[in-house]
Amino acid sequence: MELSLTKLPWWGQVVAFVVLALGGVGAFYYYVEMPAQEELATRQTQLTAIRAEIQRGLTTANKLAEFRSQVADLEGRLSNLRAILPEEKDAQFLLRQLQTVAAQSNITIKSFKPSPTVMKTMHAEWPIALELDGTYHNLATFFDRVGRFTRIVNISAVDIKGRDKPGSNSTITASCVATTFVLMDKSPAKPGAKPAASGAPAAPAAAKGL
Repeated sequence: MELSLTKLPWWGQVVAFVVLALGGVGAFYYYVEMPAQEELATRQTQLTAIRAEIQRGLTTANKLAEFRSQVADLEGRLSNLRAILPEEKDAQFLLRQLQTVAAQSNITIKSFKPSPTVMKTMHAEWPIALELDGTYHNLATFFDRVGRFTRIVNISAVDIKGRDKPGSNSTITASCVATTFVLMDKSPAKPGAKPAASGAPAAPAAAKGL
């Protein structure tokens, strides 16, 4: 059976033409227009994301000078912090400092015994047991001078006893705990670097006469 539009009446030919035209338009929309619209939407989303990323980059670039200033400020604070919280503990250095102020205060350090460090989150506490000999006034002077150290040293557990046979510059004996603090260094140790001294030094000679 052969189909021919010419055999249809004129109105049938018009209807057939309209149906074929609508079918062509529908096929074009489904197979061409819709994929193109989806691709355009995807590209638009990507473009929006790229523009947002560029804007964030520009904002960061504009704040670069501010960030550098903040880094310089933080480095300065860290330098100051290292002065009061050294990254390494040095028993001999601290002992020399204590002996110096003891001599200036007419106090004798009879015993200097470092204890194990107590680990904290960002620092370690390093207690040192001291036994002292002198007078009440000179002991107060010694504690005051220790409190003025650049390095933080806290004095606690003070126990003072009068001597049975007091002398002119020795009327009391005292024991206390001097606690200093060590800044924890998170950087890896350098090859061949010597570990910080942690053992107790030899008992110091009398501070007087140093």
